[in-house]
Amino acid sequence: MTVDVWLLLGGAIVIAAIGFVRIAHRTGLPSLLVFLGFGLVLGEAGFGIPFDNPQLAQQIGLTALAVILAEGGLTTNWSHVRQSVPMAVVLATVGVTVSIVVVALVVEALLGIDRTTALILGAVLASTDAAAVFSVLRRLPLPPRLAGVLEAESGFNDAPTVIAVVLLSGATQSSATVGTFLLESGVELVIGAAVGLAVGPAGAYAMRRVALPASGLYPIAVLALTFVSYGGAVLLHGSGFLAVYLAALILGNSRLPHRAATRGFAEGAAWLAQIGLFVMLGLLASPEEMPTAIVPGLIAGTVLVLLARPLSVVASSLLAWALRLGRVTWREQAFLSWAGLRGAIPIVLATIPWASGVTGSKEIFNEVFVIVIVFTLLQGPTLPFVARLLRVSAPAEAHDLAVESAPLEELKADLLQIKVPVGSQLHGVEIFELRLPAGAAVTLVVRDGKSFVPDTTTRIRVHDQLLLVTTAACRDEVERRLRAVSRRGKLAGWYGERGLE
Repeated sequence: MTVDVWLLLGGAIVIAAIGFVRIAHRTGLPSLLVFLGFGLVLGEAGFGIPFDNPQLAQQIGLTALAVILAEGGLTTNWSHVRQSVPMAVVLATVGVTVSIVVVALVVEALLGIDRTTALILGAVLASTDAAAVFSVLRRLPLPPRLAGVLEAESGFNDAPTVIAVVLLSGATQSSATVGTFLLESGVELVIGAAVGLAVGPAGAYAMRRVALPASGLYPIAVLALTFVSYGGAVLLHGSGFLAVYLAALILGNSRLPHRAATRGFAEGAAWLAQIGLFVMLGLLASPEEMPTAIVPGLIAGTVLVLLARPLSVVASSLLAWALRLGRVTWREQAFLSWAGLRGAIPIVLATIPWASGVTGSKEIFNEVFVIVIVFTLLQGPTLPFVARLLRVSAPAEAHDLAVESAPLEELKADLLQIKVPVGSQLHGVEIFELRLPAGAAVTLVVRDGKSFVPDTTTRIRVHDQLLLVTTAACRDEVERRLRAVSRRGKLAGWYGERGLE
């Protein structure tokens, strides 16, 4: 086919995928399943487009994951995840290790496969998917600390799992010891962290002082800096994924020119990467081989979701508590266990042993494909119900609204939205009784589909949506006050309620 035909086909696929995103959002169906299905339809079993190159799929997949992680870092609010980072780091290291070992031991016993193959399968399945987690967090109201753990964990755990899969795939052809494995993993993580922590601040410093001739160049430059971090870490034999996430996290939380436009550009790039990645993985899969992978896939997936993930969360929570890094309640542990979503990342990781020629790696790929489809359908749509069942949802929490508004950036201000849920003590409180700091104000109320500008005596009602403008300096105080009033009413201070998370 000519370049013109490829451009036409590629554009048509992207437009159709965007249309499917809207349908998936309305129905609650995870978009990744739609894209994977789209790829299967376009493949040899459907329209007959041939694609059977695991080496190319691996390279494209890792590049797409770097883009997705960069977007995740650029759009993560550090003030929201700061307190959650210690727990997230424990989950991304100790939790990943526990998950790999538990899956490997149980699957080895149940399916009768050799230990190295079982360890590879456990490593492939150990990472939660950043794209899946970020998409859920954007529509599921959770307390900042719990949401921060999930968000930071999905950003951090890609690095150790990629290292584990690569080293284990190479271990099938060498006599690597456990000590060598741990040493190499540690060195790669340290190098990746060092590169990310170097490129991020240096890039932010340069972006604030370089006057580019066009505003559209700033988003490109910021995204390019994250790629520099990724490539630099890989060339130094470090973890590119950890480097790109840390660099993007620093850049996204720095006061950069045209920061809102940069976030929008990164989000668009990540969507394009997701569409291309999932469709490609659907093309790579062979539907005629899937039936034989259903039973072992369901067994391994059940072990992962009902045993390995809960044990990894419990072990990480106990270690975090012992190290005085924070306490995680049993309700939060249960939700973290169920919210460990798998998506494209395990499928991409499954191409690494396949590309390396590991025995039984094609079967691992097929099993992982089945696991992702079945358990994404099971876990994704049920997360809101599980959050309500465990009483960890928090619809009254304020959250950011993305706006293309340069004046807000110049004033160092944030635009927040809060929805008043049933049972909130905000109901009946007048605007002036909120006693917000001087740098904040309720600027708009949306009630029954109609919006109006409130005055100081406007009473807040259940189901109202409030838009608040606040300076960055007093944002935390605003959120604490809103949280306190939502819990105990306008006299929250008299009851000693300070709105802490």
